[in-house]
Amino acid sequence: MNTTTPIHRAPDFPAARQALALAGVFQAASLVDELARTGQVDTRAWETLINATVDTNPESFEAIYGGHPNNLRRGLDTIEALVGRKQANPVVLRYGFSLLLLMNKLRTDRNMMDSLGQKLAHVQGQAEHFGTTHENVIASLGEAYQETISTFKTRIVVQGDPSLLQTRMMPERVRACLMAGIRFALLWHQLGGRRWKLVFQRKALRRALDSLG
Repeated sequence: MNTTTPIHRAPDFPAARQALALAGVFQAASLVDELARTGQVDTRAWETLINATVDTNPESFEAIYGGHPNNLRRGLDTIEALVGRKQANPVVLRYGFSLLLLMNKLRTDRNMMDSLGQKLAHVQGQAEHFGTTHENVIASLGEAYQETISTFKTRIVVQGDPSLLQTRMMPERVRACLMAGIRFALLWHQLGGRRWKLVFQRKALRRALDSLG
């Protein structure tokens, strides 16, 4: 990621920050879909997700997503579908809402939360040594997801090209994306995001999206 990107602070009201966190969830969902279908992802969108997941103690809210809302543009565009402004990709929406459901299960399981925290601390150490997007880091993120979130009865079944999904590092990359989605889903919840608000407070979400450009 370009570390010289200027910081553009999100408007200082809860809905804007919730929208950015939710964008992270649906950006992860979008990249999972893209990986499964094409084997490729947008570099900026990918690095934003991985950096946010590895950095478990960011210096500010803006630092989580690299300081510029456009780093979450893929996710913001997906949210536009939630408020009826763009055509929805039903697969991406299903992944996104499944991530929110899994987040709710995770946050009520203290033992799993603690275990996941320990695993991410280990991943952060790896990232400091190898670099954030090194395949060792991606593999560890995927393993952390597999050993925690994947043990729930509710699972995300990824649709795509079976031959692509079986290629080297592809399962790990998909799981790393899903792990990033969980990270942003937890952030969204911490900021006051709730699923019922997506239905009953769409006007607030539209205003938040407008404020982010």
